[in-house]
Order: sequence, then structure tokens, then C-alpha cells
Amino acid sequence: MTTQEEPATSEFAPLEPLPPVWRWQVARWPTFEDCARALDLTPGELSWFSDPRHWNDRANHTLRHYHHHWIPTAAGGLRLIERPKPRLAELQRRVRRHVLAALPVHDAAHGFHPGRSILTCAEPHAGQEKVIRMDLEHFFPTVSARRIRSLLELAGYPPAVAQAVAGIVTTTTPPDVLKNAPRKVRDQLGKPHLPQGAPSSPAVANAVTHRLDRRLSGLALKLGANYTRYADDLAFSGEATLPLHRLIPGVRSIVADEGFRLREEKTSIAAKHQRQKVAGLVVNTKPAAPRTHYDDLRATLHNCATTGPAAQNHAGHPDFRAHLRGRIAWISATSVGRGAKLKELFDRIDWS
Repeated sequence: MTTQEEPATSEFAPLEPLPPVWRWQVARWPTFEDCARALDLTPGELSWFSDPRHWNDRANHTLRHYHHHWIPTAAGGLRLIERPKPRLAELQRRVRRHVLAALPVHDAAHGFHPGRSILTCAEPHAGQEKVIRMDLEHFFPTVSARRIRSLLELAGYPPAVAQAVAGIVTTTTPPDVLKNAPRKVRDQLGKPHLPQGAPSSPAVANAVTHRLDRRLSGLALKLGANYTRYADDLAFSGEATLPLHRLIPGVRSIVADEGFRLREEKTSIAAKHQRQKVAGLVVNTKPAAPRTHYDDLRATLHNCATTGPAAQNHAGHPDFRAHLRGRIAWISATSVGRGAKLKELFDRIDWS
């Protein structure tokens, strides 16, 4: 007796995709369309601004999303400032508010983080026997779109959304701008990277370096050192017996393992009898702006009030007024008295 063949079951039918597993308190955008809607864009506009095919680096100046200009560095090199045009800058601010602000930032990070400053970065190193400073080379350009995309996927975003958000906060430098690029950064700038000049970049950099900060903090704790970071400036301090033969190679190894690179020529070690600086502040006793910086700024403000600000803008700052206010705020952070004197001089300047 033959048996009738049983109908196929649905055991191997395709399964519905699993819902995202959200980490941290990021805005929940489960689809590309949800992301576009949350940013007040159409899906086509989201593709335009996130630029997945990197057409923008070949567009003419009018259609490009960024303004580009090179500025000299204190070390005699060049740094590229990539400033987004207004609409993209507003999108980056929205991403910062809804996504980036919720990503974890390590306690060692003091730059561009609410409640933190150069003062809080420098305070743990005040009065220490040894202070060691190390710099990350080409910090922002080293942060790739791929690394940002991976972090966003870890937060819970599906690949299409992670790619779109990463595209909004990164850029590829056009070939005509790269003609002036130092050879060391040309390859990095020619690939999707974090632009120096975008309002979202500092928050992205802090989030991406969370694991770096965690590992460097662990190394410092093991060796009896303090550790803080302000942007690309790494600072360590401790007793005179601090084992530098273990600390410095350990930092170098961790930094390389995390995809960054040290500027070896910027590594400095200062003992108690030498001038010790962290994040631009002298920390031999308590954090303070160098006296020469205060004197120079006071002279500049006096001359601005006497001869007019235009004659004193020797470096050609596009917003010289904001530049001076920033320098005053930096000194005021460690000395209320000096800050008040500088503010009084600033108020005498005729900006008309």
C-alpha cells in the first residue's frame, strides 16, 4: 500500500529579519526612510547629503558640500579646514543631538564634552613629579567612515542607516584641494574621513576613541599613572619612579593597535624642576595659562583699542572678534582676575 506524499512544510521558509538590538539612548531609526524623515529629508535628499558614491569630491565648487582652506600650524606644517555649508552643518548638528550625544565617552576624555575643559584635563597632573605628553598624528583625518559605520551598527542601526549617518558626518577631499596636501595625509584625506571644521566631528572623535581611552586608562592604572586626553593630546603623570620604559612603549603599542599613530617628535617628559604643560596650561603647582600668553594677549587688546582691530589681525582670522574672545575665555578658565582685566580691555575696542 502506497502512502501519499506529505505536503512540504514551512520549516525552511524565509524568516522575518530580527528587530534591531539598540544600545545606549540613541534615536531609533530602523530604516533608511525613518532616518530621512527624522532629519526632515526625503530619501533622495538623504542620499544626496550622505554621498554613498562619493560624487561630491568630483563636483564643482558650487555643488560641493564643503568649503576648503589650508591654515599653517605652529609646527610649520599645514592643516586642512573643511567647513560644511549651512544645510549640511545643520544636519550634522541634528545627528550630534539625536545620535552622537548618546554614545559613550570615556571619563579620560576632556575635549569637546559637556562639563569638561582644558582645566579639568590638566588638574589631575598638577603637582606631579613627572608629566609625559604625547600627540596623536592627523587625529581627525585618521577617523575613517568605516570605523564610524561600525560604531553606529554596534549602537543598533542597520547597515543602510549606519552608512547614511556616517556619510553625513564624513567627507572625501576633492583632488584639486589635495594638490596642496602634505604627503603624509594625502591618502587619508582622499578617503572618507572625519572633517576638521564640522560641528559633529568632535563628538564623533570622542565616541570613536572610547576604546583607546579605556585601554590607555587601564595601562596608566596598572603603572600608577594618571591619564587624560584633550582631542589629540595625551597626558600622563605620576611619581618620580613612574616606569617610563613600560609606559611609553605600552602607549605606542595601544595607539597603533587602535588604528592611530603618535607624533614621536612631540613626545615630551618634564620633571618637577622643569616647566610642565598639559593642554596648554602650566601644571607645576596648579593649572594656569602661561604668563607670556596673558602678556601677549593684553598687548594685542591694548593695540586693538588704540589703532583698531584690523591692524592687529596679522594672521588673517576670518572672525577676529570671536578669536580674541576665545583667547580671553581660555585664560579666564584658570584666572578670574586676569580674565576680568582682559575683558575690560576687549570692551574698549571699537568694532564698527
